[in-house]
Amino acid sequence: MTETPPAPLSATPRSTITRKKDRGRTERAALYSLLDEGLVCHLGLLLDGSPVVLPTGYGREGDTLYLHGSTGSPSMRAGDGSTDVCVTVTLLDAIVYARSVNDHSMNYRSAVIHGRPRPVLDPDRKLHGLRVVTDHLAPGSWEHARPVSAKEFAAVTVLELALAEASVKVRDGGPSDTEADVRDGGAWAGVLPLRTSFGPPEPAADLRPGIPVPEHVAGRG
Repeated sequence: MTETPPAPLSATPRSTITRKKDRGRTERAALYSLLDEGLVCHLGLLLDGSPVVLPTGYGREGDTLYLHGSTGSPSMRAGDGSTDVCVTVTLLDAIVYARSVNDHSMNYRSAVIHGRPRPVLDPDRKLHGLRVVTDHLAPGSWEHARPVSAKEFAAVTVLELALAEASVKVRDGGPSDTEADVRDGGAWAGVLPLRTSFGPPEPAADLRPGIPVPEHVAGRG
């Protein structure tokens, strides 16, 4: 049986790219790939009439983005299905050096998602959402670490946000100098790649002797 490819991203007034439209991506796979590679999103919303942007852990499954936080967090309490939010994820790939400062740039991949998150109230679905977030940030930990206790479960909020209204923008390649700067400029031009990687695992100071680094942690370093 042939699997149906995901529908492309459909632009809405809020998700329509207005500048550098050629950098836009309409493939939903580009959105999935970016979200799966990123680790932290920024959740933007209005709280008491003031804009707030907060770094937040997340996880994706299909066309659903799960966000989690404390039940005491105002941003989590605002996710009751009546508040519009904007979630962004940006991956910086390089600094682009041009012959003129004006043409310096960055190579990046970014996603902007609009919508109204809803709290996951069903206990089984809420636990599943927590697992999706955990598997995204620390894969393998759900099976390795102690399970979530009833008290911990009650103290955390899980929100789900549909990936129905989203845009993706990508800048790659070298500098975009003018012909005159290429011909006459004496400054160096090129790309300085930026790579994010995990380092060697550092055991907790109070770790009981004899507990080895598990493969799901060692394998990421």
